[in-house]
Amino acid sequence: MDLPFKPDLSSKTAVVTGGAGVLCSEFCSALAECGAKVAILGRTLSKCEALAEEIKAAGGEAMGVCADVTDRAAVEEAHKKVLDAYGKCDILINGAGGNKPGATSDDEFFSMDTLNDPGKKSFFDLGAGDFSDVFSLNILGTFIPTQEFARDMAEAGCGCIINISSMNAFTPLTKIPAYSAAKSGVSNFTEWLAVHFAKTGIRCNAIAPGFFSTEQNAALLWNEDGTPTARTEKILSQTPMGRFGKPEELTGAVLFLCDDNCSGFMTGVVLPIDGGFNAYSGV
Repeated sequence: MDLPFKPDLSSKTAVVTGGAGVLCSEFCSALAECGAKVAILGRTLSKCEALAEEIKAAGGEAMGVCADVTDRAAVEEAHKKVLDAYGKCDILINGAGGNKPGATSDDEFFSMDTLNDPGKKSFFDLGAGDFSDVFSLNILGTFIPTQEFARDMAEAGCGCIINISSMNAFTPLTKIPAYSAAKSGVSNFTEWLAVHFAKTGIRCNAIAPGFFSTEQNAALLWNEDGTPTARTEKILSQTPMGRFGKPEELTGAVLFLCDDNCSGFMTGVVLPIDGGFNAYSGV
């Protein structure tokens, strides 16, 4: 793995929720290459264990742990496994999150045509259960692991928490009201945690990724013939750098925030990594 720089994390235990995902798997590999022992938490144990085996084959130390971050009992059990294997948590990356189709509208702007079309989904058709699930995954899924693993940090008098926010937190994107609102909550919670833990030696920051083309969102961004969708054209027109980000382009920021030598006086920051999207007014 070609890292932008390599802080010494050899004495650290890192816990990454959603660790087998497209973006967080990059973080896990980078942390392990810097010497950290990495616990990869996720709902699908086989994916977490497969990534752990890849990391170990490359000379790192990692373990897969099954845990639903919205289930306190499951997170408590995961914590016990990490303690037994690696000791107390020094670095927590809250990477678990996501959206649901049932909380996504079909139109950017409200239309009576959509409201009256049983085959389409307007704002008024969004399910309260789906909306709640998105909040649970993104907000409770950050709160519960933090409450569980930051206890180790509080007892040690030091630690690093990195939450995963989004461009949605700065300006809500169309069609995805639940996800936008939830990620705004993640940013606010990051700032709250930073202040709350400021006297303890625990730092809490977040990164806010812009737009990345991955297997998970390929169908939304690219037509079957490989040409960009209308959504892609709109995204890139509002991104001054004119392209999507690459997952590995988040790694430097994560390592920077993990390293006390680089960011020891940084806490409560939500860092956009977006090719200029957040800074651009459109004119």
